[in-house]
Amino acid sequence: MTAPTLAELLRAGTCQFSAWIGMPEPLVAEASARAGFDCVTLDMQHGLHDPASVMRAIGAVALAGKPSLVRIPVGDFAMASRALDMGARAVIAPMINSASDAKAFATAMKYPPIGERSWGAGRAMQIVGVDDPAAYLQTANHATLAFAMIETREAVAALGEILAVPGIDGIFVGPSDLSIALSNGASVDPLREDNARAIGEILTFVKAAGKLAATYAITGSQARGYRDLGFDLVAIGIDGGYLRLGASLLLAEANGQ
Repeated sequence: MTAPTLAELLRAGTCQFSAWIGMPEPLVAEASARAGFDCVTLDMQHGLHDPASVMRAIGAVALAGKPSLVRIPVGDFAMASRALDMGARAVIAPMINSASDAKAFATAMKYPPIGERSWGAGRAMQIVGVDDPAAYLQTANHATLAFAMIETREAVAALGEILAVPGIDGIFVGPSDLSIALSNGASVDPLREDNARAIGEILTFVKAAGKLAATYAITGSQARGYRDLGFDLVAIGIDGGYLRLGASLLLAEANGQ
């Protein structure tokens, strides 16, 4: 019996915790997958990944038995298609502020009749263990997920229109950017009261629309809170933080602290 896919787990209501990897080194992504995260997100927007490092990291994460997500650069919908061809099981697109942005993203993510994704899934088929092109094509639109990032006032205002776009499977709330937007640039504070309230309202709206909801947490306790609130996927921390935390704990123990 094959293991359920990331899409199946999320749609079944099983919250998944993702590592967040900005270093363009496949071994870091693989080590994070082996540390116990349910999946691994590779960040091309603010991280240091390029297409080559993403391709290699997806393979390394698959070797650890976990699925990969890729956050593409702003507006780089061609990379969304490439990430899927490389074997990513989901793509996160930043700064989706309108239905037209969402449509362009979905068009790149989905095969006809939903979108216009071009065929070239040889590597993806290897990653997911599918030999038959027809079988991959039949399931790809449902099994690969398009997450539109909601992180501006414009996106919040257009949330209903974004969610209504065919091919958009869910949203990914960017708490830090949302906090900057809601404060008109006065502060970056994901836990600020008005920001937390807005995130809760977004979550309620998304769930009512029958779509998936994902977000990012700085700490483990914050991630647990988002899970308990009802988010389907929560990315936790960042690879540099994992290294700092592990090193700090070892040094504190060595120094008897």
